[in-house]
Amino acid sequence: MKITAMTHLGLGRTEDGTLIPRTLPGEDVALRDDGSAQIMTPSVDRVAPPCRHFKTCGGCALQHASDAYVAGFKQGIVERALSAHGLTPPFRTLHTSPPQSRRRAKFAGRRTKKGAMVGFHARASDVLVAVPDCQLVTPALSAAIPMLEALTVLAASRRGEVALTVTESLNGLDVLIGTDQPLTDQLRLDLAVFAQNSGLARLTWNDETLVTIQSPAQSFGPVQVTPPPGSFLQATADGEGALRDAVQEILQGADRIVDLFAGCGTFALALATQAEVLAVESEPEMLAALDRGWRSARGLKRVTTLTRDLFRRPLEPDEFNGFDAVVIDPPRAGAAAQVATIAASGINRVAMVSCNPVTFGRDVATLVAAGFVVDWVQVVDQFRWSPHAEVVAQLTRG
Repeated sequence: MKITAMTHLGLGRTEDGTLIPRTLPGEDVALRDDGSAQIMTPSVDRVAPPCRHFKTCGGCALQHASDAYVAGFKQGIVERALSAHGLTPPFRTLHTSPPQSRRRAKFAGRRTKKGAMVGFHARASDVLVAVPDCQLVTPALSAAIPMLEALTVLAASRRGEVALTVTESLNGLDVLIGTDQPLTDQLRLDLAVFAQNSGLARLTWNDETLVTIQSPAQSFGPVQVTPPPGSFLQATADGEGALRDAVQEILQGADRIVDLFAGCGTFALALATQAEVLAVESEPEMLAALDRGWRSARGLKRVTTLTRDLFRRPLEPDEFNGFDAVVIDPPRAGAAAQVATIAASGINRVAMVSCNPVTFGRDVATLVAAGFVVDWVQVVDQFRWSPHAEVVAQLTRG
């Protein structure tokens, strides 16, 4: 059978609609008895996977494809999302984060007869795969796997799994344990001692921070910020830098900026080097971290914060009075209600960032219908070897 297309999830699709992972358009394949594909005629875009775990691990979907193919695939997803609304703007060159640059990963940990295993699940399976040579995460996260195995022995039940979200920070690893296990007084003490002996920056059990030995800070432009445990963080520092540079370019010359869905200040704090910023976010803990970072820095212009659920209570058109520009970076659902009020406001410049091409296309179309022009779009691939794409765009209204 022949692979005729690639789905937006990175699966090869045959003429009869059969979906086959790890295949590419144009390839002739035969299905083995176990359901895996035997490549009879490989695509010119097929390459040797750079990671030895690719065949068994479910963490990556596109390591069998060349970088050029993946770049075209991801930009094509965004182009189709925009063309569905009749939009064909110019695209800048796609930016891809390098291998071993993911600074946060969510590992699974499970106890074994000999100790514990930490890794990722196989594709569409609860089978756990060890990934000591993962080519996706930073070297610091790979080197932490033995420590995470020891932590799993301490924290996991005999039969259950623990989720271990590990983030590389400026001052060490920030570890969040997600589990249904009860936290006893003795376990609390044991975990605190473990964190001290392992050199962790911070250790959190579900919603409770057990110990902070050093502040697990991140650099947001010129400012160091300590995000709350498990809060949103761009996947790679490289990708974050590409998005931030694009946003600063779009908003250059603006004196007063609104940052919507501001998080812990990914964009607001860098923009404060050139403008006053109102940062709006629904999570007060994230805004508190942003504010602490701003107050500890020098040479920045004023940053004020506003706690607000922008899905239920978007900023109204008159609330943008006195501001020159907006940056908006909503969750995957997009920001239909908020974008509608921007369209009805006097704002004439928008930096739109998105992690979902479909809702990005919908929201951009709303602004275009209100007189905005999409000056350019750039895809940022910080989820390397996955079908996921980030996007940033400049929109202006004359």
